[in-house]
Amino acid sequence: MADKTPPRPDSHTPPAILTNAPGYQVRRLYQAYLAAWVRTVDPVLTGPQFAVLTAVGAAPGRDQSSMASAVALDTSTMADVARRLERRGLLIRRTAAADGRRKLLYLSEEGEAALREANGRARDLDERLLAELDPEQRAQLLRELTTLANHWEGLAEGS
Repeated sequence: MADKTPPRPDSHTPPAILTNAPGYQVRRLYQAYLAAWVRTVDPVLTGPQFAVLTAVGAAPGRDQSSMASAVALDTSTMADVARRLERRGLLIRRTAAADGRRKLLYLSEEGEAALREANGRARDLDERLLAELDPEQRAQLLRELTTLANHWEGLAEGS
């Protein structure tokens, strides 16, 4: 008599209910991205730290709160990231003259150097991540990702 037991799925294959869920695929992408970042860009400078340094380099002297919005961090996470970068000598935080609660952010010389060094590797990683796509497909993917991010942020805020 033949065995009528249905074949068991490969233990490494997630169930369809997961693979059809956008959040699951986004999490997979993010986990793979983090692993690639640590391996190819910087094992010490995190993605959020890199984003903060990039934003401060682009607009030195902006306050910490507006920088948080610019790099998609909540204000408490931004404060923690800024303190860590300051302790490492990569960021300078100055108290605003008009409002002692506001912290204005600037790159130190070490921060500028760290950003220059990491930026080249980050752009190389971007190129490797999108190597399968032609320029038009890349632009379309980034537009779609931006649309999703904007929509999902709105959902998270209750809009």
